[in-house]
Amino acid sequence: MAASKCTRLSGELSRRFLASVDTVLFDCDGVLWRGDEAVPGAPELVNGLKQAGKRVFYLTNNSTKTRSMYAEKLGRLGFGAQAGEVFGTAYCTALYLRDTARLRGKVYLVGGGALCQELGAAGIAHLGSGPDLVTGGMKDWAAEKGDPEVRAVVVGFDEHFSYMKLNRALQYLQDPDCLFIATNTDTRLPLEGGRTIPGTGCLVRAVETAAHRKALVIGKPNSFLYDCVVKECGLDPARTVMVGDRLDTDIQMGSTCGIQTLLTLTGFSSLEDAKSYQNSGSYSLVPDFYVDSVADLLPALSPGDQ
Repeated sequence: MAASKCTRLSGELSRRFLASVDTVLFDCDGVLWRGDEAVPGAPELVNGLKQAGKRVFYLTNNSTKTRSMYAEKLGRLGFGAQAGEVFGTAYCTALYLRDTARLRGKVYLVGGGALCQELGAAGIAHLGSGPDLVTGGMKDWAAEKGDPEVRAVVVGFDEHFSYMKLNRALQYLQDPDCLFIATNTDTRLPLEGGRTIPGTGCLVRAVETAAHRKALVIGKPNSFLYDCVVKECGLDPARTVMVGDRLDTDIQMGSTCGIQTLLTLTGFSSLEDAKSYQNSGSYSLVPDFYVDSVADLLPALSPGDQ
């Protein structure tokens, strides 16, 4: 569907837009919900898309939930969803280690319970989750040997992140053959009421700084989440759209993958941000379309308005 960049969707254009897509990829935080509150009208929109024969998938950088946990939350907030429709970084990190990296060894994990569960489901042994208390002194920390079977360090969201975990990650990563994986680099997590908390990116940067290495990032804007959807479910890029609230993750990933992009203004990025990127020529960060909220598309689903 040809259009100028950063075009507001409304009226007849919205109807033509929905007619042009078969598959809708949704980010979650800031798009469908904020914290534990659904964006008003978002459940009706998603369920209406499915009733209209559209395929819906959920692509999230948040690594704090498994696929099943996301499906449960979606259901609780009024979205009809199956675990197989969710592609989060906890699940896709496990897929990467098992199927792409073909890891033979253990993971040192800076991350929470969801990552533990998804790694375990993929048959990947891991250690490190949970609190890590300070023991010994600085010489002991520098002499930390760790588990000789560790072949990868994975950094996700970890409420127990500490100096000791940072040190253990550094000791493992001094081996150049040890893989260094980050679930995502989002620096903030949006909550209801416009509040935010520090995100996984803050932890990743701390480990990168200590290790003098860059992590391979599984989440958006990299294409791996999208690639997982294509591999497991198949889709036609020409009839697919990525809907997100962040220009530097959702929109950039969609641009990289050659699919249409739609920015919703209920989350992180603003229209002014998008216009600024457009004026500077950074077109991979500029959405094809935008709406104030995904609920703005509801009238386009109504048969009476066709």
